Amino acid sequence: MTCKPASQQLMLAIDILKPGGPEVLVLASHSIPRPRYGEILVRVAAAGVNRPDVLQRRGLYLPPPGAPQVPGLEIAGHVVISGEGAARFQPGDKVCALVPGGGYAEYCVAHESNTLPVPQSLSLIEGAAVPETFFTVWTNLFQRGKLKAGETVLIHGGASGIGTTATMLSKAFGATVLVTVGSEEKRQACLDLGADMAINYHTQDFVEETRKFTNGKGANVIVDIIAGEYVARNYKAAAMEGRIIQIGVQNGPARELNLMTMLTKRLTHSGSTLRPRSVAEKAQIAQELEQKVWPLLRQGEIRPQIFRVFTLEKAAEAHALMESGAHIGKIVLAISNVNSEVPGNAGKV
Repeated sequence: MTCKPASQQLMLAIDILKPGGPEVLVLASHSIPRPRYGEILVRVAAAGVNRPDVLQRRGLYLPPPGAPQVPGLEIAGHVVISGEGAARFQPGDKVCALVPGGGYAEYCVAHESNTLPVPQSLSLIEGAAVPETFFTVWTNLFQRGKLKAGETVLIHGGASGIGTTATMLSKAFGATVLVTVGSEEKRQACLDLGADMAINYHTQDFVEETRKFTNGKGANVIVDIIAGEYVARNYKAAAMEGRIIQIGVQNGPARELNLMTMLTKRLTHSGSTLRPRSVAEKAQIAQELEQKVWPLLRQGEIRPQIFRVFTLEKAAEAHALMESGAHIGKIVLAISNVNSEVPGNAGKV
């Protein structure tokens, strides 16, 4: 696979005209980026759609300094060329990568250390659904949350990309999994994926159900993308010495928070974002994933859950679906030559 010098070629990419709704996403022509030291240029076959992309489109989550303005934080495709100092991958290699931006495009630059080979067991569509959620779940649930075999984890938003990934990895490493969901369809999907209990937050109190399931002990680890009133309720649902990991604030700031519960239970409440982290920090996460999670992907023990696939020019429809909350698992943009690799559980392109 070859590529003319980037300065002589253009590519299609998605621009954000202005902060707003899905309709502000438009197809535009861009110069193909050039890899710098330690980077590779990837011909993008597919790109994952994530909630940070939605926040960026609304003007609420700006790209880090130096990152592309084109949205998209995870890609899969074929290596085209390597920049100076990048030697791991060869032209034509199938890779997936965590990128700080630029994924909604025909070509994207990625740092080699934040790039991993796509396991043969996965299509490129599935490969594009791995980096953002797997990096996020690994660093928060296992590095920061220190989840161990035999513990109980409560995962809010169990049917989301983060939720389905957290469920699969938690079960793979021997934990008991409780999730919250908003519908019977999502409840059944999470149970089918391996969750031990799925709590419908419209009809059930997750604090009561968690304590009942654990015989009054509570959850050892709680993964929360919601915030708002959930923060105080998480404290009630947590076990002694529990760890609460905040990775989203969809419902805004914490409300009516009684810190005495934190003190008496000796809780640890931490939060983090992934995108602004350094290349070196992300490389360390990538190394652990390749060592501990990639074998599970290669053996087919876990695989990303694909809900629907859209073509690049339909990025606005993909964002509308993301905001509707109707999806179970991941939404992906198919960008080039992936029709033959769309998995059976994916929606139509």
